[in-house]
Amino acid sequence: MTIFSNTTSTAIKTPTIISDMDLLSLRTTFQKTAAHFDQSGQFPHENFTTLKQAGLIQLVAPAPFGHGATLSQARKVIEAIAYAEPATALVLTMTYLNHRQLGRPDNQWPQVIRERVLQGGLINSLRVEPEQGSPSRGGLPDTVARKKDNGWLLSGQKIYSTGSPALEWMAVWARTDEEKPRTGVFLVHRPSVSEGLSIVKNWDHLGLRASGSHLVVFDNVHLPDSHAIDLRHPEEWVAGGKAHTDLGQNKDQQAWMIVLLSTLYDAIARAARDWLFDFLRNRTPSSLGAPLSTLPRIQEQVGRIETLLYTNKIALDNLTEKTDRNNPPATSESGLVKYIVTNNAIQAVELALSLTGNHGLSRNNPLERHYRDVLCSRIHTPQNDSILSTAGRAALTAV
Repeated sequence: MTIFSNTTSTAIKTPTIISDMDLLSLRTTFQKTAAHFDQSGQFPHENFTTLKQAGLIQLVAPAPFGHGATLSQARKVIEAIAYAEPATALVLTMTYLNHRQLGRPDNQWPQVIRERVLQGGLINSLRVEPEQGSPSRGGLPDTVARKKDNGWLLSGQKIYSTGSPALEWMAVWARTDEEKPRTGVFLVHRPSVSEGLSIVKNWDHLGLRASGSHLVVFDNVHLPDSHAIDLRHPEEWVAGGKAHTDLGQNKDQQAWMIVLLSTLYDAIARAARDWLFDFLRNRTPSSLGAPLSTLPRIQEQVGRIETLLYTNKIALDNLTEKTDRNNPPATSESGLVKYIVTNNAIQAVELALSLTGNHGLSRNNPLERHYRDVLCSRIHTPQNDSILSTAGRAALTAV
């Protein structure tokens, strides 16, 4: 499978991404097992073997560790995978976001650590805890690192640890046990951990069931000194009155997160739309004597779905192009793209359900699965209330 060709875009001078034919082949392969992984909740290890063989896990990592893909290129890959099996796309998205962050020139991680991570496998940031909730809402983590002469001992629990069965690297948000605690990332290289790390397979969710977002438990996991990354006192993480703890605080990083996550859910809606089209074209009720697709009422509702998805495309294209031109908008503006795209995606799938009745809700058809998956968009940071509050505050304080 060829990743890049030598052609260039007339708008943005970057290599063209993996060919449409290869992406379609990848999509078709993942579609064959998507229902199985959804029903069983098993992690799709086979999908990531395929992605690794295709060179797509290192797509965003900068040269010489990867291909240094643009946002437009990464988006195209996530779109194809999410259309087929969105849990796989979500795990890959988390790796892309971390690789993008590590490739930034202002990244605070030691160079030797960054290089080691960038040439490795899947990585995700483990931040959410059973009691604390999302760190984007503030608060010190309960996960604690205790200093020892030869490094650190890390103890605590992290929930919603997407990709946990296959992660090579876990960037764990934790605090020190010092009199005045510092917080930061404690980097766990899973293959190097001999004891103290366990995964409790408790992910039994409505949607994205194959994402392996299990509980990860750290019980005095030993880490070398070099794996305590960028420790700061809590007030030092605050920028502009808001806790600077998530990937999205930098404008460029926020735009990448918004585009890739929104693309994932938009792709789910497009898969639902395409299944609906086949259903409407092929279902011919005896009372009608013609396919459902010939009814004006049906055509009008399909037009509404097309409007929602067309709006999504415009919003995502605009944000992607601005970001690839090194001109990402304010975080308040990019957040609105997630709000628009994900709400449109949910509405589009709900309209599809309204046109299919019991057929759409049957587990024998993929539309039911698409609906469960697209609803998960509401819980990803930034969430709707934060997006709207941030946008409103920015509007009211604008000069």
